[in-house]
Amino acid sequence: MATARAHVAWFEELGEDDRDVAGGKAVSLGRLTAAGIRVPPGYVVTTSAFRQACTAFDPGGTIARAVEGLGADDESACRAVTAELRARVEGAPLPGDVENAILTAYRRLCDTESAAEAPVAVRSSATMEDGSDASFAGLQDTFLWVRGEAAVLAAVRRCWSSLYSEPSVSYRRRLHLPESAMAMGVVIQQMVDARSAGVMFTRSPMTGDPSLIAISSSWGLGSAVVGGEVTPDEFIVNKITGELARQTISDKAIRHVPNRATGGTTEEPVPPEQRELPSLSGDEVKRLATLGRAIERHYGRAQDIEWAICANGGNADTGTEIFLLQSRPETVWSSKETRLVETVSANPFANVLAIFGAPRKE
Repeated sequence: MATARAHVAWFEELGEDDRDVAGGKAVSLGRLTAAGIRVPPGYVVTTSAFRQACTAFDPGGTIARAVEGLGADDESACRAVTAELRARVEGAPLPGDVENAILTAYRRLCDTESAAEAPVAVRSSATMEDGSDASFAGLQDTFLWVRGEAAVLAAVRRCWSSLYSEPSVSYRRRLHLPESAMAMGVVIQQMVDARSAGVMFTRSPMTGDPSLIAISSSWGLGSAVVGGEVTPDEFIVNKITGELARQTISDKAIRHVPNRATGGTTEEPVPPEQRELPSLSGDEVKRLATLGRAIERHYGRAQDIEWAICANGGNADTGTEIFLLQSRPETVWSSKETRLVETVSANPFANVLAIFGAPRKE
């Protein structure tokens, strides 16, 4: 278990009780690592580092008060306040001990004295992120193919500032979440040079069918799929039999790839001969579905998973290298089931009548 005093913690040190220390995404990566799932190695900049930095640049707690003073539906005020807060967080220098801890871990992760060329992903990991009740999916920032110490430090500050993005703040205000409970961990992990990547749901995202696994895949980094910038290939697998129920192979016009000259990512056209080819082989679809079932069993509930397949392929022992980048609880259909259970009447006849549209009387 990570300690609240440490500014960084490695994935293998994290357990379920560390959500307040590391945030939801980092804890999930720690649990996957402990379960023997192939996860790119990395560490988290803990919430204690975030809180120490906040104390340095906001000793009076004005940021939390500014957010809590916003109305849930006051879009213009939210836009103005969040822009000012983000600029304030991004421009603040890091406390010296926090900066040293981040860079020492970065050099260890890259296994080199000079980490200027080692690419990492820098991902937000808020304390209420990726939970079963409020996922925050897509509301905080992720930065891919970050290279060099200065770029890593800047990306950490930008992740912290994304806690105060307009969508994130608006979401918190609508749910009436207390700002005192919010803090940001930041995941830093080795990049996967992805040949193909995408997402996987261990129940159908369209119908909620728990017997199906849905895999979306495209060429290059998964950011093109997650961001909706490409129509991905779709593979539907029967969770019970493991058989491919159906597939749709799309014309995938673009892909996201590393910008090896400057860091970050860039968009490029997919070669014409590759656009309509499947981005996954049949064996890779089966292996992903097997992983999906294992991860669902591990967490005890349906999951929303991001994955990548290494561009360099595998080896004679392991085959294609599949990496799991994150796993969060599926919330859409699970929350619908929760609401259904909560509204079930004690009168069984009222439940039957409600199903068939008759007026309900208690």
